[in-house]
Amino acid sequence: MANTEIQTNVDGLRAVELHYRTIREISSGQTAFYQSQTHLNSPQLGVLTPDKFRDVCEMTDQALKLFDLELIQAIEAVNTFTERELNFGWVSVYMPVSFLRTDDALKKVNDTCAMRHTPTNRLCFELSEKLLAENDGKSAGTIEKMRNCGFHFMLTDFGGSTCPMMRLSDFPVDFVMLSPEVANHIGKDERADNAVKSIISFVNDIGSEPVADGVFNSRQAETLYSFECAYCAGTLSGKYMTERYVRRKTDDQKS
Repeated sequence: MANTEIQTNVDGLRAVELHYRTIREISSGQTAFYQSQTHLNSPQLGVLTPDKFRDVCEMTDQALKLFDLELIQAIEAVNTFTERELNFGWVSVYMPVSFLRTDDALKKVNDTCAMRHTPTNRLCFELSEKLLAENDGKSAGTIEKMRNCGFHFMLTDFGGSTCPMMRLSDFPVDFVMLSPEVANHIGKDERADNAVKSIISFVNDIGSEPVADGVFNSRQAETLYSFECAYCAGTLSGKYMTERYVRRKTDDQKS
């Protein structure tokens, strides 16, 4: 994998195929956003999900090459969903932290959106917890500049057992997706519920919006909402789907 060039097409298929799942507003149950997940069609290894390729890619410049393809496909989805009149705030796409450290990061995403006539506020860049290891201010500065242009940012997998929570205050992200570990603690006992509530309060207090991941029943969702978490993703909200399936499902609901 490490020595394989990222290709635009593999055996007639897109090298990169983004799938999408719904992030729902807990109070109404309506779609708030679409979160993407990248599937990589590798000539040697078949279809790979992020847990199989992401860390390897980020050891090389392949992460930047891959982001070029992911960004374009996410923009295409934004335009398609908008044309089909789907109700959503933004579509997310994974951004490697290394991209934030490039000098032309802002210009590149701005130009790509402008070429395809895509509003910047329809895109949200997902950042892994690797961001929290950055300590020279460069990534945080780029995030702020991009947010000023309308783009959104969401840190993922926050609040897990290995996550350095206090570092979050250094990065002005709009949304914070909580680790599924957080939702799994709901209902264990009073101390566990208080811990979940504290994590959500922490995210709210620094000016970001929490999004709970791994939510699989309405009891969890109701508890999260009572703790002032407005959004959730997971089994309760729906699994990842191809862009075509999202469109078809929406058409079925309209008919």
